[in-house]
Amino acid sequence: MKTLLTGVTLITATLSTQVLAKDTDIQSLVNAAKKEGQVYSVGMPGSWANWKDTWNDLSSIYGLKHQDTDMSSAQEIAKFAAEKKNATADIGDVGFAFARVAVKKGVTQPYKPTTWNSIPDWAKDKEGHWALAYTGTISFISNNKLVKNAPRSWNDLLEGSYKVSIGDVGVAAQANNAVLSAAFANGGDEANLKPAIKFFAELAKQGRLSYTDPGLANLEKGEVEVAVLWDFNALNYRDKLGRERFSVNIPQDGSVISGYTTIINKFAKNPNSAKLAREYIFSDQGQINLAEGYARPIRSDVTLPQSIQDKLIPNDQYTNVHPVADFNAWEKSARKLPRQWQENVLINQQ
Repeated sequence: MKTLLTGVTLITATLSTQVLAKDTDIQSLVNAAKKEGQVYSVGMPGSWANWKDTWNDLSSIYGLKHQDTDMSSAQEIAKFAAEKKNATADIGDVGFAFARVAVKKGVTQPYKPTTWNSIPDWAKDKEGHWALAYTGTISFISNNKLVKNAPRSWNDLLEGSYKVSIGDVGVAAQANNAVLSAAFANGGDEANLKPAIKFFAELAKQGRLSYTDPGLANLEKGEVEVAVLWDFNALNYRDKLGRERFSVNIPQDGSVISGYTTIINKFAKNPNSAKLAREYIFSDQGQINLAEGYARPIRSDVTLPQSIQDKLIPNDQYTNVHPVADFNAWEKSARKLPRQWQENVLINQQ
């Protein structure tokens, strides 16, 4: 049960002493946000990554009313750009690949939370326009009743006898990152997806590439044997359907770690509330809230309650995960992927 402290106390209570000097600035932000009294978000519904607890905290602690409209990353950026000074949204949550797009379009404003130094360099914009609050890593979820030995590597996957569901390659970010993960595991990278294409072409030749949607309903019906999903989706499904039925593992020969970042609307009507929301999201409790929703917090210096740690995959499974280092190369590869997939993988499907 959370202790509901008031005002600036909750945010600063768990921060290191090196940032306590900023209490005055934070108090000014809190006061300004309270005057606005509301924050409107897009793409941050209560059911996703447990945003619900964070919105409830911002309401009970700071009196901020909240409303969300769920939409995709691309739609969020388009909304900010189209509405401009008639903005109806203050803050959004977009996939890692969309962060730079939003900045290029000039629809964001910077804000660095007081825990900025705890965020890895690869996961934040130098100017503070974006920073990943939580990560997702490509994982395998296996139906234990249908799969005798749950795969723990891409090599295990290739040598198995079960069907593998990967999702809509060329369309879904999750499926595209699954391809990139296989590339990393087999000697490729953002600019070279050929090892992954070869890998999935072999699965297709074996008749083991399934096009069943790897969503909760099909997992529950037993129509998916192994699926390639973000870890937070896989863990959520596992716990909803039963840990005895499903197991989740990070491929040990290579995987992609990515994530989601808040973007504060340059034209926000409630900019201080949006900044306070980001401040809270990166506080200890904000990070714990995300972990409660299976989203792995970006800050490694946050101690998670044991009950939450027990829900997540052990840290030692994340030693061979790779962030996207070359975004330009990955964007070019992703554009070519639908055609490559059609010409080299689908053509081999048995």
